[in-house]
Amino acid sequence: MNNPERRKQHIVVIGGGFAGLNFVKRLYRNPYYRVTVVDKNNYNYFTPLLYQVATSFLEPSSISYPFRRLFRKQNVDFRMETVNDVDTRTKTLRLGDGTGLSYDILVFAAGSRTNFFGNENIRQHAFSLKGIDDALYLRNELLRNMEKASLETDPDERRRMLTVVIAGGGPTGVEVAGMLAETKKYILANDYPSLADTPVNIHLVDGAPYLLAPMSHKTHTAALNAMHKLGVHVKLNTQVKDYHNGQVELSDGTAIEAGTFIWAAGVVANSFQGIAAESIGKGKRMITDAFNKVKGYDDIYAIGDISIQFGDERYPDGHPQVAQPAIQQGKALARNLLRVARGKVPKPFRYFDRGDMAIIGRQIAVADLFRHKLHLGGLLGLLSWLFIHVISLVNYNNKIKTLYNWAVAYTTRDQALRLIFRPGNRENRG
Repeated sequence: MNNPERRKQHIVVIGGGFAGLNFVKRLYRNPYYRVTVVDKNNYNYFTPLLYQVATSFLEPSSISYPFRRLFRKQNVDFRMETVNDVDTRTKTLRLGDGTGLSYDILVFAAGSRTNFFGNENIRQHAFSLKGIDDALYLRNELLRNMEKASLETDPDERRRMLTVVIAGGGPTGVEVAGMLAETKKYILANDYPSLADTPVNIHLVDGAPYLLAPMSHKTHTAALNAMHKLGVHVKLNTQVKDYHNGQVELSDGTAIEAGTFIWAAGVVANSFQGIAAESIGKGKRMITDAFNKVKGYDDIYAIGDISIQFGDERYPDGHPQVAQPAIQQGKALARNLLRVARGKVPKPFRYFDRGDMAIIGRQIAVADLFRHKLHLGGLLGLLSWLFIHVISLVNYNNKIKTLYNWAVAYTTRDQALRLIFRPGNRENRG
């Protein structure tokens, strides 16, 4: 009866990405709460570098790390499961395996998923890039296409197979296009001599008038110039309308025959049954107050991509769905819950915008720091991009692996990670 563990409130965190992990880390070994993390994967991964896994410049273990290793000896439990629904009356989650999990405080940190805007053809046939599985699947298919193209005798079919269309001119789209252009320039002819004289066309399509639209005008110009220098065909003020039979249909009435179509044009928050409709806002994000408490609930919070706050006059449409707001909200909510447990008043969340950055190819990076007050390009832009991404990786093992892989790729203009792994190709698959 006097066991202090029983007096601890139980916090259940759904999702172990940027928001969830930074929230949990601030509660390690605290005397007030016990914590359970629920995630469909058994590892945390660094989303901004998924495209480098997909393009064979990093291995998955460089940007991922197992939760159970992270939470070892930290009074944090872990469940590898999905969440089917929430019963807010009984404070119970129903998990994918049919079991229930009760909570005193529930924190949604489940992030977002790809938004296909209702287009079923694109959803079924395009490649997206929201997780390690997506990245490996895309890597396999890109490599498999090159293998097939090396044996194809019809020049038109070969050209189609080696044409890539990327929808979305944000950081993911721009960075994927840049890495594929590097592959085309430095690797393709060496690995596939029969393709040396075959044109490889990379198209980047976006509905905005600029690439990396939220960033500064200097960055818009630098990104476009870098794309042209790498041989990427950029089409702005144009949307992808449909994709079927190997054709990408554009809003200007034209079409591109492509062997690979990558969709990086938007996200929508993950949603859960049991949360009232009036608590859901734009992009299916949960409406939260300045303390990340979900509208209509006293014991449910949301942080990161899944949360939207309207109280910050600088962000009338909510904070951007990128890493920094998620990290900062996770830390802020943990601090506030600890303050409440100590009898203190919580502090409202205020986002500090450290800036935006992107890398294009092997050595071109752009950065707009401190709400676009400082623009960096060239070597300074590259070094700032490298520094921010390395320090953001979850542990030293990831940092060392990633730095090593980058050093190899930078000095040799190559990387020996172009491997096709097929889980379905088991010896005893039946």
